[in-house]
Amino acid sequence: MDFFLDKEFIKEDYTHIKLPKGQYENCTFEGCDFHDSYLDNQHFTECTFVGCHLSNANITHTTFNDVVFSHCKMMGIQFGDCNPLLLNFSFEHCTLDHSSFYEMALNNTHFLECRLKKTDFAQANLKDSLFKDCNFEGALFDNSNLEACNFTNSYNLRIDPEKNRLKKARFSKEAALGLLHRYGIIIE
Repeated sequence: MDFFLDKEFIKEDYTHIKLPKGQYENCTFEGCDFHDSYLDNQHFTECTFVGCHLSNANITHTTFNDVVFSHCKMMGIQFGDCNPLLLNFSFEHCTLDHSSFYEMALNNTHFLECRLKKTDFAQANLKDSLFKDCNFEGALFDNSNLEACNFTNSYNLRIDPEKNRLKKARFSKEAALGLLHRYGIIIE
Protein backbone atom coordinates (compact mmCIF):
# COMPACT_ATOMS: atom_id res chain seq x y z
CA MET A 1 0.00 0.00 0.00
CA ASP A 2 1.39 3.41 -0.98
CA PHE A 3 1.91 6.20 1.56
CA PHE A 4 1.07 9.83 0.73
CA LEU A 5 2.12 12.60 3.14
CA ASP A 6 1.31 16.34 2.85
CA LYS A 7 0.16 15.98 -0.75
CA GLU A 8 -2.43 18.16 -2.49
CA PHE A 9 -4.86 16.73 -5.01
CA ILE A 10 -6.51 19.57 -6.96
CA LYS A 11 -9.47 19.12 -9.35
CA GLU A 12 -8.67 15.46 -10.01
CA ASP A 13 -11.36 13.28 -11.63
CA TYR A 14 -11.54 9.85 -10.03
CA THR A 15 -14.79 8.78 -11.69
CA HIS A 16 -12.97 6.71 -14.34
CA ILE A 17 -9.55 6.24 -12.75
CA LYS A 18 -9.40 5.04 -9.13
CA LEU A 19 -7.54 6.92 -6.42
CA PRO A 20 -4.43 4.79 -5.76
CA LYS A 21 -4.88 2.50 -2.76
CA GLY A 22 -2.92 3.90 0.12
CA GLN A 23 -2.52 5.68 3.38
CA TYR A 24 -3.11 9.41 3.03
CA GLU A 25 -1.84 11.56 5.88
CA ASN A 26 -2.31 15.33 6.13
CA CYS A 27 -3.43 15.47 2.49
CA THR A 28 -5.83 17.94 0.90
CA PHE A 29 -8.35 17.03 -1.78
CA GLU A 30 -9.77 20.17 -3.38
CA GLY A 31 -12.43 20.21 -6.08
CA CYS A 32 -11.97 16.50 -6.79
CA ASP A 33 -14.71 14.35 -8.31
CA PHE A 34 -15.25 10.99 -6.61
CA HIS A 35 -18.96 10.51 -7.37
CA ASP A 36 -19.95 6.88 -8.01
CA SER A 37 -16.29 5.90 -7.52
CA TYR A 38 -14.52 3.39 -5.31
CA LEU A 39 -12.81 4.82 -2.22
CA ASP A 40 -12.97 1.47 -0.48
CA ASN A 41 -10.12 0.19 1.70
CA GLN A 42 -8.39 3.59 1.84
CA HIS A 43 -6.89 5.14 4.95
CA PHE A 44 -7.25 8.92 5.51
CA THR A 45 -5.64 10.57 8.56
CA GLU A 46 -5.80 14.33 9.21
CA CYS A 47 -7.01 14.93 5.66
CA THR A 48 -9.29 17.65 4.31
CA PHE A 49 -11.78 17.37 1.46
CA VAL A 50 -12.86 20.79 0.15
CA GLY A 51 -15.49 21.30 -2.56
CA CYS A 52 -15.37 17.65 -3.59
CA HIS A 53 -18.17 15.60 -5.13
CA LEU A 54 -18.40 12.26 -3.33
CA SER A 55 -22.03 11.29 -3.94
CA ASN A 56 -22.63 7.52 -3.99
CA ALA A 57 -18.93 6.80 -3.44
CA ASN A 58 -18.14 3.33 -2.11
CA ILE A 59 -16.31 3.78 1.22
CA THR A 60 -16.40 0.16 2.39
CA HIS A 61 -13.67 -0.50 5.00
CA THR A 62 -12.21 3.00 4.52
CA THR A 63 -10.67 4.65 7.59
CA PHE A 64 -11.46 8.31 8.31
CA ASN A 65 -9.35 9.50 11.24
CA ASP A 66 -9.55 13.24 11.99
CA VAL A 67 -10.95 14.09 8.54
CA VAL A 68 -12.77 17.32 7.63
CA PHE A 69 -15.28 17.55 4.78
CA SER A 70 -16.01 21.15 3.78
CA HIS A 71 -18.43 22.32 1.08
CA CYS A 72 -18.72 18.77 -0.28
CA LYS A 73 -21.60 17.10 -2.08
CA MET A 74 -21.96 13.70 -0.39
CA MET A 75 -25.39 12.36 -1.24
CA GLY A 76 -26.27 8.68 -0.85
CA ILE A 77 -23.14 7.63 1.05
CA GLN A 78 -23.40 4.57 3.32
CA PHE A 79 -21.13 5.74 6.14
CA GLY A 80 -21.88 2.58 8.11
CA ASP A 81 -19.71 0.66 5.65
CA CYS A 82 -16.52 2.53 6.60
CA ASN A 83 -14.03 1.28 9.16
CA PRO A 84 -15.30 2.16 12.68
CA LEU A 85 -11.78 1.97 14.16
CA LEU A 86 -10.41 5.47 14.90
CA LEU A 87 -13.45 6.99 13.16
CA ASN A 88 -13.47 10.76 13.57
CA PHE A 89 -14.75 13.22 10.99
CA SER A 90 -16.64 16.50 10.74
CA PHE A 91 -18.79 18.15 8.10
CA GLU A 92 -19.00 21.87 7.24
CA HIS A 93 -21.41 23.24 4.62
CA CYS A 94 -21.96 19.76 3.14
CA THR A 95 -24.92 18.21 1.35
CA LEU A 96 -25.49 14.77 2.87
CA ASP A 97 -29.00 14.05 1.57
CA HIS A 98 -30.06 10.37 1.46
CA SER A 99 -26.88 9.28 3.27
CA SER A 100 -26.87 6.78 6.10
CA PHE A 101 -25.21 6.81 9.51
CA TYR A 102 -27.23 3.77 10.62
CA GLU A 103 -25.98 2.18 13.88
CA MET A 104 -22.79 4.29 13.92
CA ALA A 105 -20.92 5.55 16.98
CA LEU A 106 -20.50 9.26 16.22
CA ASN A 107 -20.00 10.88 19.62
CA ASN A 108 -18.85 14.51 19.45
CA THR A 109 -19.29 14.76 15.68
CA HIS A 110 -19.77 18.25 14.22
CA PHE A 111 -22.23 19.00 11.42
CA LEU A 112 -22.03 22.72 10.64
CA GLU A 113 -24.56 24.25 8.21
CA CYS A 114 -25.21 20.92 6.49
CA ARG A 115 -28.19 19.70 4.51
CA LEU A 116 -29.28 16.31 5.84
CA LYS A 117 -32.51 15.69 3.95
CA LYS A 118 -33.78 12.13 4.35
CA THR A 119 -30.54 11.12 6.06
CA ASP A 120 -30.72 7.99 8.21
CA PHE A 121 -29.52 8.36 11.81
CA ALA A 122 -31.47 5.33 13.10
CA GLN A 123 -29.81 3.56 16.03
CA ALA A 124 -26.81 5.91 15.82
CA ASN A 125 -24.99 7.10 18.92
CA LEU A 126 -24.60 10.85 18.40
CA LYS A 127 -24.07 11.81 22.04
CA ASP A 128 -22.53 15.29 22.49
CA SER A 129 -22.67 16.06 18.77
CA LEU A 130 -23.18 19.55 17.35
CA PHE A 131 -25.69 20.23 14.58
CA LYS A 132 -25.39 23.95 13.82
CA ASP A 133 -27.82 25.43 11.28
CA CYS A 134 -28.61 22.05 9.71
CA ASN A 135 -31.65 21.17 7.59
CA PHE A 136 -33.13 17.83 8.75
CA GLU A 137 -36.09 17.65 6.36
CA GLY A 138 -37.25 14.03 6.32
CA ALA A 139 -34.25 12.80 8.37
CA LEU A 140 -34.81 9.58 10.30
CA PHE A 141 -34.10 9.29 14.02
CA ASP A 142 -35.21 5.98 15.51
CA ASN A 143 -33.73 4.53 18.69
CA SER A 144 -30.91 7.07 18.37
CA ASN A 145 -28.82 8.37 21.26
CA LEU A 146 -29.08 12.15 21.02
CA GLU A 147 -28.10 12.91 24.61
CA ALA A 148 -26.44 16.31 25.05
CA CYS A 149 -26.64 17.05 21.30
CA ASN A 150 -26.95 20.68 20.31
CA PHE A 151 -29.71 21.29 17.73
CA THR A 152 -30.40 24.93 18.71
CA ASN A 153 -30.06 26.49 15.25
CA SER A 154 -31.22 23.53 13.17
CA TYR A 155 -34.61 23.18 11.49
CA ASN A 156 -37.12 20.75 9.98
CA LEU A 157 -36.50 18.36 12.86
CA ARG A 158 -38.94 15.50 13.48
CA ILE A 159 -37.74 13.49 16.47
CA ASP A 160 -39.97 11.20 18.48
CA PRO A 161 -38.97 11.68 22.14
CA GLU A 162 -40.47 8.29 23.00
CA LYS A 163 -38.20 6.45 20.55
CA ASN A 164 -34.94 8.37 21.05
CA ARG A 165 -32.69 9.29 23.97
CA LEU A 166 -32.78 13.08 24.38
CA LYS A 167 -31.51 13.79 27.91
CA LYS A 168 -29.81 17.22 28.01
CA ALA A 169 -30.24 17.73 24.24
CA ARG A 170 -30.59 21.40 23.31
CA PHE A 171 -33.21 22.78 20.92
CA SER A 172 -34.41 26.24 19.93
CA LYS A 173 -38.09 26.91 20.65
CA GLU A 174 -38.91 26.49 16.94
CA ALA A 175 -36.98 23.23 16.64
CA ALA A 176 -38.62 21.88 19.80
CA LEU A 177 -41.95 21.85 17.94
CA GLY A 178 -40.57 18.92 15.94
CA LEU A 179 -40.60 16.90 19.16
CA LEU A 180 -44.38 17.23 19.29
CA HIS A 181 -45.04 16.25 15.67
CA ARG A 182 -46.02 12.65 16.49
CA TYR A 183 -48.87 13.87 18.69
CA GLY A 184 -50.63 15.79 15.90
CA ILE A 185 -50.78 18.91 18.08
CA ILE A 186 -51.54 22.20 16.34
CA ILE A 187 -49.59 25.10 17.80
CA GLU A 188 -50.48 28.61 16.73
